[in-house]
Amino acid sequence: LGAGFCSFVLATMHRNDFLFVVGIFTIYMVATGWRYLYLKDILNGQKALLIDWLIIGFMAVGALFFAYIGIQLAMEKAPFCLVFFFFVHRSVSFILKDIRTYRGQIETKNYWLTLHLQRMMGAYIASLTAFAVVNAPQQVSIIPWLLPAALLIPLVVKWSRKYKIPLSKTAI
Repeated sequence: LGAGFCSFVLATMHRNDFLFVVGIFTIYMVATGWRYLYLKDILNGQKALLIDWLIIGFMAVGALFFAYIGIQLAMEKAPFCLVFFFFVHRSVSFILKDIRTYRGQIETKNYWLTLHLQRMMGAYIASLTAFAVVNAPQQVSIIPWLLPAALLIPLVVKWSRKYKIPLSKTAI
């Protein structure tokens, strides 16, 4: 969370929309990943708290900002607009997943563990990607954008599958 909030300060000081987006995305991923540790009993009637819905609202506003910047860049015919549209897509998919989960539309018994793992690792991947992109030599263009995800997403998938406990058919 600290790194996400620091990115807001730096992005504002140096007018860097990408860093601002990474900050929003990282804060959302960490916040929801952390909250899922407390939302273990949705299958037993537990309800998401106001803070959970506020976090979704925060990400929805962020997704609108991502779309706005992406559209601006697209109108300038800047290929970097695709990065912002990617963040819009991921943000909306995470928001929809959270809404379904908060409403009890859950597919696994230990949803909270796999969602915690996925969100925390997603925040790490986003932060590591931002660090790699900002610190990479200019000659290296696409590698810092793809390498953290290419190395870590297979681990997230492997661990998610390993720890996934499907709901029994009788519990559905």
